Amino acid sequence: MNSEFTIAVHSLVLLAYKPDHMATSDYIAHNVCTHPARVRKVMGCLRKAGYVAAKEGIGGGFILNCDPAQVTLAEIYRLTSIGSIKPGWCSGDEEADCMVAGNMAAVMDDIYQEAEQQMIRFLERFTVSDVLDRVRKMTGKAASGEAGCSPCGQDKES
Repeated sequence: MNSEFTIAVHSLVLLAYKPDHMATSDYIAHNVCTHPARVRKVMGCLRKAGYVAAKEGIGGGFILNCDPAQVTLAEIYRLTSIGSIKPGWCSGDEEADCMVAGNMAAVMDDIYQEAEQQMIRFLERFTVSDVLDRVRKMTGKAASGEAGCSPCGQDKES
């Protein structure tokens, strides 16, 4: 899994928390605790997939363009992170005389693919709304908009 998945889920949950408000990439970045350029990259991916809409210029930003109760974390994983379970390097050498070295990469590829499919099935169980509900339970806030969103622990809104 990569950080784009986390940034995407966090951003969608933030937008679901305030569904009628535009959020700038700077505001989202402060809330996610990352650089605005990383947020813009992820939000561009979410926009192309139709999960968010964007408005440029003064008063612009991103706004939710989907029903958070219908968007699964598996969808977001597929969009941002498919194939990321497999490391960039695998041990072994297909041309080696050793049975282990000659087959290790292929065997591990199969294992990584199976693990990813299991993770996708697990992530299918959760929607963006489910994540927002868990956040609310963690903070004891039952209704949307009861408190400001604190970027990186600060109690301010942009």
